[in-house]
Amino acid sequence: MGRRSYGQFCGVAAALTMIGERWALLIVRDLMVGPRRFTDLLNGLPAIPTNVLSSRLKELEGHGVIRRRVLPLPEKGVAYELTEYGSELEEAVLALGRWGARSLTVPAEDEIVTTDSMIMALRTTFRPGDATGVRCGFQLNIGDVTVHAQVDDGRLRAAAGHLPDADLVIETGPQIRALMAGERTPEQALDDGTVHVQGEPGLLQLFTRLFAIDARLPAAA
Repeated sequence: MGRRSYGQFCGVAAALTMIGERWALLIVRDLMVGPRRFTDLLNGLPAIPTNVLSSRLKELEGHGVIRRRVLPLPEKGVAYELTEYGSELEEAVLALGRWGARSLTVPAEDEIVTTDSMIMALRTTFRPGDATGVRCGFQLNIGDVTVHAQVDDGRLRAAAGHLPDADLVIETGPQIRALMAGERTPEQALDDGTVHVQGEPGLLQLFTRLFAIDARLPAAA
């Protein structure tokens, strides 16, 4: 595989050589949730052309960021997963997610929320310092996407699907961002119907404390 060079003997340049191509870091993001088949990645990144996905997977594999693994029976086929080296990107990806979330407003018509992106959003915005001694389960239904978060004394487990016996079920849409960013209070969101809950409504305040997006910086003059 030809190696692109920035002409810089620098760690940032070396990282961009491996993960700086378009779509590469989103593939890494989804693989942080778990191993994925080619079709899984394609479904989670519906705007990526199949030939580009193939190219990025080959590049990431060539750089030792991901590897292929034959799935055990009864499953069939090959899945892609992060290597130990690739898994070391987690801190950087979460930091990028926290930084980028501050600039989000509302989705464009061609932008979607996926299960893997929402799981990573929960991991990105989680505040472990505020979760000490907290044990609570949340389920989020955001359109067709259902994910859940289990908080256990400062630790988080975020995954896809329903959470039996969740302490709070949150039904909403992309408006969840304004709630997590503190632009809407839980009371306002419940009153105007942009958020519906099943369970103790007061737990919505806890959710916004545990999963929070930092305030946006003022736009440059």
